[in-house]
Amino acid sequence: MSINRPAATALAAALCLLTAACGASSDDKASVDTAEAAASRTGYPVTLDNCGQKETFKKAPSRVVVMNGASVAEVSTLLALGLGDRIVANEQSYGASEVAGRAAAIKKLPTGNVKLNDAYDVPREAMLGLRPDLVLSTTSYGFDEKNGFATRDQLQEVGAHTYVSPQGCDQDTSRMTVADSYRLLRDMGKVFNVSEKAEKLIAASEKNIAAVADKVKGEKKPEVMVLFSNMSMGGNDFSSVVAQGIYNDILAKAGGANVFESASKTSFADLSKEKVAATDVDALVVIAYNDPNPAAYAKKLLKEFPQWPAAKDNAYVTLSDSMYLGPSNDLAVQQIAKVLHPDAF
Repeated sequence: MSINRPAATALAAALCLLTAACGASSDDKASVDTAEAAASRTGYPVTLDNCGQKETFKKAPSRVVVMNGASVAEVSTLLALGLGDRIVANEQSYGASEVAGRAAAIKKLPTGNVKLNDAYDVPREAMLGLRPDLVLSTTSYGFDEKNGFATRDQLQEVGAHTYVSPQGCDQDTSRMTVADSYRLLRDMGKVFNVSEKAEKLIAASEKNIAAVADKVKGEKKPEVMVLFSNMSMGGNDFSSVVAQGIYNDILAKAGGANVFESASKTSFADLSKEKVAATDVDALVVIAYNDPNPAAYAKKLLKEFPQWPAAKDNAYVTLSDSMYLGPSNDLAVQQIAKVLHPDAF
């Protein structure tokens, strides 16, 4: 009997496929119903398709590593969702924030006492030693073996999930918009079973931005120069001027336009002083990255280019994390709009 049982089982299975006459047993149905009930109750399992890789979470992560990536999007999103206690190592910091208390909260997070590599991020062996169950990276760069990092496959082998933030799959963030900030919030809401909180944050942001849009509707759009303070990324005097990315979406929502949008197809333009001087700039948005006094940089530029309308009107605003991917883009929209359209507020 035991010899023939596999053959009989196979035959029965084949007949079921051919006739569609076999239903699930009552025990099977009960098992499925129990699993569905558990999923409904706990919110798990949750599956995300992230850069072509499926990540299935059976519970909320409790040992999260946030890689640097010259970003604060991921750590700010976790803090906004009340998940700071899940972080065992955070390498993100700007030293400033438009959100009261956020910079201090980031500073207090554990770093894992990791010695960072030449890319100012967590090298492979140190990462594995942290025993993470979730690793967040702004782009796929953070999981590239050539850069000395643990790959997504290597982390999966030790039980760690991985997540690359929106528009980071191909390391090209030039197409990023505010909607990507909302997607990051939604994804983390699902992963940690706090979707209700994520949706409340998104709804509040959308409401704030809609209120600004209503105030500046029909107004002429000033031409704005967006750049990083005291930062060099290329060979010219102005190599940290923004051309593409989420910055342009924020400007548009604030009732403005990027005067150097056509200067490059990538995120940043590398401009000569002559090019900048020959352009009419109506207002400045200076982004601070670990710069304690971005206003001094803005004033220096306005003095250097007195022919700008921005210089004549003293029109500038300094911002930090709200201009990036993250949960606070509405604050950037509000502050920029007040400089571009002061009479509307």
